[in-house]
Amino acid sequence: MSRDRRRRTEEKVFKALMIASTGIVMGSLLLIVGTVVVKGFPALDLDMITRTPEGGFYLGGEGGILNAILGSLCLAGGATLLALILSLPLVLFLNTEAKPKSGAALRLRFALDVLWGVPSIVYGAFGFVVMAWIGLRASLLAGIIVVALLELPIMARAMDEVLRLVPDSLKDASASLGATRLETSVRVVLRQCLPGLLTAVLIAFGRGVGDAASVLFTAGFTDNLPSSLLQPVATLPLAIFFQLGTPFPAVRARAYASAAVLTLIILVVSLAARWLSRKLRKHIIP
Repeated sequence: MSRDRRRRTEEKVFKALMIASTGIVMGSLLLIVGTVVVKGFPALDLDMITRTPEGGFYLGGEGGILNAILGSLCLAGGATLLALILSLPLVLFLNTEAKPKSGAALRLRFALDVLWGVPSIVYGAFGFVVMAWIGLRASLLAGIIVVALLELPIMARAMDEVLRLVPDSLKDASASLGATRLETSVRVVLRQCLPGLLTAVLIAFGRGVGDAASVLFTAGFTDNLPSSLLQPVATLPLAIFFQLGTPFPAVRARAYASAAVLTLIILVVSLAARWLSRKLRKHIIP
């Protein structure tokens, strides 16, 4: 076989693999969303999203999942904010203070990579042990802390990769104008990376709002609306889990409706983030 013919064959093979991969990804997405929509939307009505569970809700009684919707937003929002507060100084240190190939930077990045791969149930078990040790019961506060630890490596590594794309020449230009390292980090580097940082926050929020294992033992569950950091809180993943575990078809249909609501929340957040990213791109130096 000639070299040109071999190259054409390889190009066709890899093109077929790319098309197949694209088809598998898109097909999987459509299959998941289609299943949720077909099975969930018939059971989704205004009462589902505006009322809390009433007596016998998990036996087919009346009520809705408002408690789980608000609980998920409060828990994931608080955890994402806490993770942002912890991860932003860390990634600024890695990209402005620490040398790129220093031992501290390498060890920190390795630790974040390891934490990223830890299963969420391990975070939940760790949080439960710490809660038992300090005497903290299942609550919104405990759930926020554990989910923030879950989101921290995801957000930090994503932000780190974005900040590493900022050219050194831009930092040098800022320093040559008399700016301090802190001013360069806040007014130049962060401003240049705002769309990417927003994407990192979105990725972490999506992981937090859809995780069930880490909050199973830490946030608890309740039919009431969230009212205090020290009280248990309901979440959509656990509401879906509990509803799917019943033998009643009407309740299982509500589980798919709850999944549709969770999917819709993530979709709205994604669209809002894309809109904000376009608005923030005007601050980027091309």
